[in-house]
Amino acid sequence: MTTDLTEAEIGLIREKIKEKYTGVAATGAGGCFRYPTGIDGLRKLGYPEDILRQFPPAVLELFCGVGNPFSLGPLYPGESVLDLGCGAGVDTFIAATMVGPRGRVVGLDVTPEMIAKARANLALTGLKNVAFDVGEAESLPFPNDSFDAVISNGVINLTVDKEKVLQEVHRVLKPGGRLMVADMVLMSALPEERAGRVENWFQ
Repeated sequence: MTTDLTEAEIGLIREKIKEKYTGVAATGAGGCFRYPTGIDGLRKLGYPEDILRQFPPAVLELFCGVGNPFSLGPLYPGESVLDLGCGAGVDTFIAATMVGPRGRVVGLDVTPEMIAKARANLALTGLKNVAFDVGEAESLPFPNDSFDAVISNGVINLTVDKEKVLQEVHRVLKPGGRLMVADMVLMSALPEERAGRVENWFQ
């Protein structure tokens, strides 16, 4: 994907996004976003109550997704799933309950502090089929044909090279695998005074 961004601007975008989510890991999602987060956000997005009841409120309060990727279709018992941009792991844990003990779910996030928070949350859930790792969406640290499904919630919009991200997702999906994305998109052009500002990436 071509971009008019300089290397310095790309570096600033990545630094500021990590900085923002480091703050979320430290203080929680409340007040960091312009949409409902935590348990309130999960309910507004249609996550089933019977699934939410399986997790401690302290885990659910760290949810900061923008949609519900599970509304796009089921995950099946025994499947392998990648949660791309997993944050504190809420969608990862939900996916793990869907694929069951014979399945596995890997959560990947670019922010080490979020991965540390996700691993701490994992200890509260009792799940045994989940792992977390630090890594970038543009360069996934997995072999080809690793996953039956990739889920992602509010993350691809933050990546600079979306074409590369999708190529990487395609590479790690098994033949016939599914990409289930909830994300934000622009519905119209930004006003001239805001268009092209690097700050748009991390506000």
